[in-house]
Amino acid sequence: MAPILFLIILCALPVLVVPIHNSSAGGCAIIRPPRDGGIRYRGLTQEQIRSVRILPVDYEIEYICRENRQIAGPKVRKCLPNGTWTDMTQLSVCLLQCPKVWTSLENGRVTARPPGPPAEGTVLHYTCNSGFTLEGRNISHCTKLGKWDAPKPTCLYDRNYTGKKKLYIGALFPMSGGWPGGQACMPSAQMALDLVNNRSDILPDYELELIHYDSMCDPGEATKLLYDLLYTEPIKIVLMPGCSGVSTLVAEAARMWNLIVLSYGSSSPALSNRQRFPTFFRTHPSATLHNPTRVRLFKKWNWSRIATIQQTTEVFTSTLDDLEQRVKEAGIEISVRQSFLTDPAVAVKNLKRQDARIIVGLFYETEARKVFCEVFKEKLYGKKHVWFLIGWYADNWFKIKDPAINCTVENMTEAVEGHVTTEIVMLNPETVRGVSNMTSQEFLGALMSRLGGKNPEETGGFQEAPLAFDAVWALALALNKTVAPLKAKGRRLEDFNYNNHDITSEIYRALNTSSFEGVSGHVVFDAQGSRMAMTLIEQLQGGSYKKIGYYDSSQMNLSWFNNDVWIGGKPPADRTVVLEEYRLLSQKLFASVSVFAGLGILLGIVCLTFNIYNGNVRYIQNSQPYLNNMTAVGCMMALAAVFPLGIDRHHVNRPQFPVVCQFRLWLLGLGFSLAYGSMFTKIWWVHTLFTKKDEKKEKKKQPLEPWKLYATVGVLLAIDFLSLMIWQIVDPLHITVEKFTREAPKEDLDVLIQPLLEHCSSEKMNTWLGVVYGYKGLLLLLGIFLAYETKSVSTEKINDHRAVGMAIYNVAVLCLITAPVTMILSSQQDASFAFASLAIVFSAYITLVVLFVPKMRRLITRGEWQSEQQDTLKTGSSTNNNDEEKSRQLERENRELQKIIQEKEERVSALRNQLAERQAIRNRRQPTSGQNQNHNAPPPASQTDPKSLLPPPGYPNPTADNHSLPPSFSNSSSLYPADSKMSRNHCHNSQIPLLYK
Repeated sequence: MAPILFLIILCALPVLVVPIHNSSAGGCAIIRPPRDGGIRYRGLTQEQIRSVRILPVDYEIEYICRENRQIAGPKVRKCLPNGTWTDMTQLSVCLLQCPKVWTSLENGRVTARPPGPPAEGTVLHYTCNSGFTLEGRNISHCTKLGKWDAPKPTCLYDRNYTGKKKLYIGALFPMSGGWPGGQACMPSAQMALDLVNNRSDILPDYELELIHYDSMCDPGEATKLLYDLLYTEPIKIVLMPGCSGVSTLVAEAARMWNLIVLSYGSSSPALSNRQRFPTFFRTHPSATLHNPTRVRLFKKWNWSRIATIQQTTEVFTSTLDDLEQRVKEAGIEISVRQSFLTDPAVAVKNLKRQDARIIVGLFYETEARKVFCEVFKEKLYGKKHVWFLIGWYADNWFKIKDPAINCTVENMTEAVEGHVTTEIVMLNPETVRGVSNMTSQEFLGALMSRLGGKNPEETGGFQEAPLAFDAVWALALALNKTVAPLKAKGRRLEDFNYNNHDITSEIYRALNTSSFEGVSGHVVFDAQGSRMAMTLIEQLQGGSYKKIGYYDSSQMNLSWFNNDVWIGGKPPADRTVVLEEYRLLSQKLFASVSVFAGLGILLGIVCLTFNIYNGNVRYIQNSQPYLNNMTAVGCMMALAAVFPLGIDRHHVNRPQFPVVCQFRLWLLGLGFSLAYGSMFTKIWWVHTLFTKKDEKKEKKKQPLEPWKLYATVGVLLAIDFLSLMIWQIVDPLHITVEKFTREAPKEDLDVLIQPLLEHCSSEKMNTWLGVVYGYKGLLLLLGIFLAYETKSVSTEKINDHRAVGMAIYNVAVLCLITAPVTMILSSQQDASFAFASLAIVFSAYITLVVLFVPKMRRLITRGEWQSEQQDTLKTGSSTNNNDEEKSRQLERENRELQKIIQEKEERVSALRNQLAERQAIRNRRQPTSGQNQNHNAPPPASQTDPKSLLPPPGYPNPTADNHSLPPSFSNSSSLYPADSKMSRNHCHNSQIPLLYK
């Protein structure tokens, strides 16, 4: 031994001789590495390591060793502010490792000194279990060569041993963490072991011993502990994990060591997968057993919409997947599904934003406190909400002070009030003595005694304690059942090792056929190894849980106590009740406008009757009465469209509403075409006939053929008819419902008002309206232009065209304003109807008044009531007296003008003769004037100024071009143009047209 210690000290000398002192630079001097090893300088390159001598405060170095060697002593050192490294009193050396197979012993125990991986200087001590004897040395040393100094001993079965042989159970009890169920489950399991070991009829030759660790309900920690259980003696015949996450890890790895896993507190549905977990059993039913109960309660309270929030772990994810499938089959909707890892704040806010009312929460107890603290902050509780939680929390879980939340106990108590829990029945409600010869109440008394008077509500896993108790009994009964079959095969339970598949198969068959009465009820496993049990339904009432029913999912039987209590007096609705309320037209507005429309129709009837009755009066005839009749009929049709515009579901049922839509469209469309089309036709023909150039004015003499007017109106009417017909065939009108923002009623009710408004619409409504509005808009603009162009024209053929133009102005302006405004106000039924209907009423009134009232007034004030036939009977002539008088007057004026022209012609002839004589005299005198041209003599007195030869005012220039005269001036057509001054001096302008008669 002394040489070994000497070698260890010798290897450490290089480290000790390095001076360690306070550095003036405020750091630590570099340490030399141990022999057969080195130092890892974090964050430094090789060049920096060579140049640096002082390392800063808080800098860490790490020792590393060569292959098959490991560090003994501190592996990491840190630079302290005083310039020294941590743990310098302990040496760090690289030692050779010895084989680890010496550290385990079948049917025995191995103790290592010092603890840890075997290396140079490690000493192992061997002992055998009861009923076995040690063969070989009981101690072994690891030499500097990396070898043990003695062969590995073995434990042989002592056939002469008469005592009980021990069977070891490796258990992982979560004493802390998300679910501290080990606080009550471990004492319960130990109590069961004591009872089993004292029974002479169960495993009489064996004694069960529990080797347990605290898994903290953490799979990471459980991995390390599982390694210790498997690689540390003695061999464990069964593993008993607690939490679902830990059980998943253990059960998946156990198959590699031929180990049966029996869990007392795992509810994850994923553990029911026999292919993944072939050796797994559990006395705790699967969490999916809660889901049939939840679905049954949803149906009982008529809920069809729920929400969920879960902690992101496999057990809750699997449970929620199963619930989603079950509610889908039941016709229930999951409206929102939220999850969180550690902080539920965002998830709870999303639940409130989505108006979640019935909420299923799946999370551990510690996370439940975080969730309900956020629930209190968001006010997601009370008479409008119901929470469904897991029932295996401690009874006072919401009263436990938790530094992770900032809510008081009062806040938590207020938030959790009224929630419902579904819990597997873990304690037999009947007074029945089971295999342990204890009733459930006697078990609770014994457990309370073992807990030392601890408050059950503050003890984790108290509700699951019966399951741990029955798990030990299930294992004991199964092992007891395997003794005989194994003996027949020449095997014993104590022969079990991790390579023995036969013993594992026998234990599996025994557990799979287990059936006994335990303190938790009847214990039996299904094909997936899960416990089958009833479900207890509880509700938190006044701060404590009350049983409100049981549900047996295998029998689909719900036992209800009718003692459920609700804050609002009844179960809340699964969503905010939305009451649909249709926005209807104000009946007062409809009645008022209808009165105006009715009066307008009466006015149209009066105007139409007047026009038909006086159709033979010349003044009426000159206004194209048939077109006026069309205008009156169109106005009445447009006014009639006001009534279907105001009809809604208050007056007709929904199936009849499309018919009302058709009436609106056709009455308004055809009414506009008749009324405006007839006025447009008048103004169009007035513009066509009376705004031509002068050379085309001869056409004005031609009579206006009525069929052309009617044809124009017919074309406009046909275009509208065809467009409306195509619209209705291709894309017929139907009802569409517009939804508005929901409104809260003034009363404190859990309802919202959903305002709705019905519209007449089609699939491509905007396209059709664009075509119609575009076509009508062009007609309106063109009508305004034509009315402006013909405002100064006067004609007897259409004597009311100025009134028509005025009506067109009003109709066009109202239509161009109303169309876009009604589209903007379409969501406001009263404003839209008022604007559209009043525009129709005003347009019709203005049109009827402007076109017909002046005619009535003239006929009444002037008495021009006689028709053309009556006038003919009075005069005995087929022509009008006014026309004859005008003709006679024109003839008289024509004769007078002919006389004047004759006199003027004679005067012109005399002047021409005089001019000719003077020209002849001038020609004869030209030679004489040429001889005297150098004398500058004044011209003779008889020589007149050329200006004196000009004709007197009012006579034409003899050299001027002659213009053609009207046929009436046949004797002087070559002398006087039509625009001469003479004609203006002697003929009044008003008489000029008469010369062309």
